[in-house]
Amino acid sequence: MYGDERPWGYFEVLLDEDRCKVKRIIVHPGRRLSLQYHRRRAEHWYVVYGTGIVTRDDERIEVGPGSSVDIAREQKHRVESTGKSALVFIEVQTGD
Repeated sequence: MYGDERPWGYFEVLLDEDRCKVKRIIVHPGRRLSLQYHRRRAEHWYVVYGTGIVTRDDERIEVGPGSSVDIAREQKHRVESTGKSALVFIEVQTGD
């Protein structure tokens, strides 16, 4: 397990295999990731703690503990933490 600090928070890699990676991502209150997309991988996000908004193409989806969002290949996406505490979610990446 290893982590990577970013301006918005940090992540820890829990599993890293050829066609699958699992991360625990922590987004500090009031912060957000950059808008991005991936040509060759899909992602599934499961929220563990906190509240936030996921932007997926033109959608804005409110998320909280127990909610999940699927990100298809080539979908533009980002997440932001909107609560007073950090947003924590598990990301499962599939593809290469």
